[in-house]
Amino acid sequence: MSIFSRLFGTETPSKPQPNIVFGRNLVNTKNEAQYDAWDTAVALFEQGKHMESYQKLLLYLKNDDGTNVKSSTDSSGLRFEILQGSKKITGFANDEKIKAMAKIARVQELQIGFLRRLTEGNYTLKYGRYCLDDDGDVAIVFDSMTLDASPYKLYYGLREIALAADKHDDLMVEEFDTLQPVNTGHIADIPEDQKQVKSNFIYKVIEEVIEEVNNGRVNPNQYPGGITYLLLDAVYKLDFLTKPEGHTMETLERMHRSYFEVNGLNNVQKNHALVKEFESLAKRPPEKIHTELYNITHTFSMISATNHAEFRSIVEGEIDNMDWYIEHRYHHVALAIPGYIVGHSLFSFSLPDPDRDLLLLYYQIIEHAYFQELGYDFPYRNSNGSVDLDAIQYRIAEIVNTHSGSYPFLTPNYKLLKDDHITLFAKSYLLMISDLNLSKST
Repeated sequence: MSIFSRLFGTETPSKPQPNIVFGRNLVNTKNEAQYDAWDTAVALFEQGKHMESYQKLLLYLKNDDGTNVKSSTDSSGLRFEILQGSKKITGFANDEKIKAMAKIARVQELQIGFLRRLTEGNYTLKYGRYCLDDDGDVAIVFDSMTLDASPYKLYYGLREIALAADKHDDLMVEEFDTLQPVNTGHIADIPEDQKQVKSNFIYKVIEEVIEEVNNGRVNPNQYPGGITYLLLDAVYKLDFLTKPEGHTMETLERMHRSYFEVNGLNNVQKNHALVKEFESLAKRPPEKIHTELYNITHTFSMISATNHAEFRSIVEGEIDNMDWYIEHRYHHVALAIPGYIVGHSLFSFSLPDPDRDLLLLYYQIIEHAYFQELGYDFPYRNSNGSVDLDAIQYRIAEIVNTHSGSYPFLTPNYKLLKDDHITLFAKSYLLMISDLNLSKST
């Protein structure tokens, strides 16, 4: 009998769990060797050993499996490839100059529309520039004299063109019919049944939140704050759990940006704009959404790493807003508040690994039906829908054990957890996470 069975009187899942990646804003944790590589790159550049410096920088950029960066040297100089989402950045460096380029789209016919878009886009770039390459394809380029291309400048130059190319390729191809995808051979497709589950979930979440806004018990004009929680919870949940690219990703990101920008609109007006975005997304054909669901490798993140205190401050600032909705039995809105906290934190910040794992567990508990449809066999909910605290505590203990080497003071207070109602559990679970001590070992 397994340890899980002896502890909790239930069998661990007999079938292997799917290996599905959730969330997109990952900052790969650098190990000591990589930090040393960065320091060495800076020192070598100052000594005039530019090619050796760049090789150390590429080592710093590598993910754990090392598949995101390739490089080779010969008598002519250094050549390299870097993967960023759906794009591949290729580069060459010698003692005189360095140049890196990412193809964005293949051009079948020149059109004023996308040429103007590229020209306007150049004003937003600090290091790179959009152009038509020697093949006539839309590309983005960073180049510099080697003497000026320190590891700092090279890092931020590569990051800029990588993020821009990855963000705009799908959008431009969809908007302009004379553009075609290019250099996408490294993209890993996912099974069609997984795409179907994800697209069904997208439509389901949108339908439910629109129904709640339009016909729920909460008056949108009287309680716009509650409606905002519902809408943004849905935005972040869809982004993290389905991880779409292209048009759908840009729509979700635009919804986030538009709500938080200062534009003179009040909450009611902003909520109305979010609903319109959802209604438009709901009309998008499934086959379009399916083309945006695939696995990719990232070298650079759009966000920077943050600490546990940032998450704690979000919890402290929002969690008590649940109480009024719980007291008045607006449970959908009450549950949307911890959902907003979790989603906003994962969307906006690269949290420490223990926080991220525990917030993924939150979604696995709350959205248990979705994970079941994806093929997971989690024991976190009972047949009547209530939470199984024993199974949840067991999984928390596994997460703690995984990270105990780096976070030796990670001791969850399980007594904080409540199983009276799913909303009370959600609140208590986030309070437990915010209470953790994520001080690192010295």
